[in-house]
Amino acid sequence: MNSKKKAYQIAEEQMYNHDAFSQWLGIEIVDLDAGKAVLKMVVRDEMTNGFGIAHGGITYSLADSALAFASNAYGRHSVSIETSISHTQPVRVNDVLLASVCEESLNHKIGVYRVLIENQSKETVAIFKGTVYRSSKEWEVME
Repeated sequence: MNSKKKAYQIAEEQMYNHDAFSQWLGIEIVDLDAGKAVLKMVVRDEMTNGFGIAHGGITYSLADSALAFASNAYGRHSVSIETSISHTQPVRVNDVLLASVCEESLNHKIGVYRVLIENQSKETVAIFKGTVYRSSKEWEVME
């Protein structure tokens, strides 16, 4: 099985189907491979704060889901141990957000990733960094 097919099987069948929050966000998987992910979502009214812009947790959650799909795509259970985000532009209702994951470092136990979140105008709205712990437990994958 190639890495892309394995990544999609883990993300769609084993992770996303059991992830009520990512489903509530309306996340769509655009592209996926080992160590890489591109996710898309549209900001809705109920995702805004008192300033009339998206709550910071919305972009954070999109990035966190992207991190999870990219890091678990290798087939090993991976969980975040440290994350941070910088919000660079306000996000508004109906913005279409694209989160793109880049793997910065990977070894047997630790992976470090950067997630760039852009809006429909290709403006960077947030930059997220995540570090994951890679356990020895593997996802069940059907060949």
